[in-house]
Amino acid sequence: MIKKQDAERFRKLLQEFRKKTAGSLGHLEKDSLNLSQRDASGDLSGYSFHMADMATDNFDREFNLDLASSEQQILNLIDDALRKINEGTYGICETCSKPISQKRLLAVPYTPLCIKCQEEEEKKKRRP
Repeated sequence: MIKKQDAERFRKLLQEFRKKTAGSLGHLEKDSLNLSQRDASGDLSGYSFHMADMATDNFDREFNLDLASSEQQILNLIDDALRKINEGTYGICETCSKPISQKRLLAVPYTPLCIKCQEEEEKKKRRP
């Protein structure tokens, strides 16, 4: 568990991260996700003349969807971290229940896992 003064410092840091992440997500939605494929391509007829143009448009759209999904996941982690600060459980690994190092929390203040458990999680994802 972290000290009360550290909790306030992390609360402010998390709120800054949240504001930036929400802004980034908002831009993604405004710039590409709320546009139809026809609007995004700038093609007024609704038909793309080149298959390569359609493929590029589709790739860009999928890329932006992946980015938006990642940003939303980070927002969820930030909200969880802010909730944990309020509950007094911030800085405790969700897997092993050991304290997460201050160094790690400063680098990734919304992390739910300590370094060791994060490494194990990543190893599991790489295994077929």
